Amino acid sequence: MISKIKSYILNIDYPLFKEVMILAFPVIVSNISRVFMHITDTAMVGHLGKNELAAVAMSGMLIWIAISLGIGLRIATQSVVSRRLGQEKWTECGVALRNGQLMCFIIAVPVSLFGYFFSNQIVALVLEDQAVVPICVDYLSIVSFSIYFSVSAFVFQGFYTGIEKTKVLMYVTIISNLLNIYLNAGLIYGYENIYQFFSSYGLSWLSILWSWYDFPELGVKGAAIATLLSSILMMVAYALYLFSKQIRTKFVVFKAKLSLSMMQRQFSIGYPQSISEIALNLAFVTFYTIMGIIGTTELVATQVVFAIAHASFLPAVGVGQACATLVGKYLGKKNIDKASQAMIEGLRGSFMIMGSMGLIFIFLPSYILPIFTDDIEVITLGVKILPFVGALQLFDALAITLWFALSGAGDTKFTAYLGIIASWGVFVPLSYLLGIYLGYGLMGPWIAFGAYLLLEVVLIIFRVQQGKWKHIEV
Repeated sequence: MISKIKSYILNIDYPLFKEVMILAFPVIVSNISRVFMHITDTAMVGHLGKNELAAVAMSGMLIWIAISLGIGLRIATQSVVSRRLGQEKWTECGVALRNGQLMCFIIAVPVSLFGYFFSNQIVALVLEDQAVVPICVDYLSIVSFSIYFSVSAFVFQGFYTGIEKTKVLMYVTIISNLLNIYLNAGLIYGYENIYQFFSSYGLSWLSILWSWYDFPELGVKGAAIATLLSSILMMVAYALYLFSKQIRTKFVVFKAKLSLSMMQRQFSIGYPQSISEIALNLAFVTFYTIMGIIGTTELVATQVVFAIAHASFLPAVGVGQACATLVGKYLGKKNIDKASQAMIEGLRGSFMIMGSMGLIFIFLPSYILPIFTDDIEVITLGVKILPFVGALQLFDALAITLWFALSGAGDTKFTAYLGIIASWGVFVPLSYLLGIYLGYGLMGPWIAFGAYLLLEVVLIIFRVQQGKWKHIEV
């Protein structure tokens, strides 16, 4: 075992490592931009009060459960597109995109409408605090309309990543996230407070565009409207990039042709991941619910820590996505050794990123938490949690990178079953057992999270070592 670890560390394929990181860099920037947007949202809403922060965080979890449908479609699109890229079947890449968008429309539009019309009933399932429930309903009912646009954007992301045009993700995400932040500022705080808000950051000139109309202060509703408008812009921007001559002509993206056989294959690859993501996010909603039973302050501290943790694992997701594309491409070229080495180089990049962030979380928690909240109780609890999260970073890097690598190879059923079993067989029951039944409080569910992550890492390494992913046809 030690000799294998040494060989992984010392035997660096520099050209392939460079290929992974060049492909990953725009996705990393895109994900960091998304993290920055989430952090900004958290900070802006957090200044409205503890209840508003808890409501938006819980609504975000509920919306992400629905948007998780898009994770499967994105992975399915990327897996097929990257494999066809390796096989040099350019037009079939365009077919995969159209298939994905059609499935997106059929699935996501009804889900958006369901979220809008049944927001009261949905929130009642996960929240009991009557000071938080109505705020959560207001946010959820509006943001539900963004589900279709977000899922459509996921399909586009799978296509652009699969054809190795990851810079598109970077440009579109940065633009839409900047718009979201700007709209948040105006719609949350209103006309009377917008100048004061930007002046506190030395950017008073940015308030000029809001001066033409007396915008009311909308609070949490304003944050929801900003998110909806930004998701619409993101989808439209991705669609406009299809008109690029290189993409339009090479991949024939505007030809009115679908492939039912390919669509079935995409569905077969994607639906396990969608189910797994929904199950995992429901598990995290349950985790939050358990934490809410322990205490509202504990819940808010947990939500803030997860917002911070995004800064480490979303960049690693970027490396994982790049790794998935290269694994798919090299399997398409029948170069299994290269696909295997792409996994190793992807792990190397993820370790570098998440290991560095882990050290920051361990040694500087008291400097990080006050950026997101000024509640002393929340900060005190957060300082206890964040170093624990930092200690888990390398395990998380393994899980994330290898999960994407297997998905890129089309081995989605194993990762899906693993996610469902680990989250509902270990994470949720152990969270309740340690946090509530045995009375360990705040740290109980977090210890359960660590156990869940370690189990996932062990099993996913075992699956990679089995090598079945090398022979899956996509």
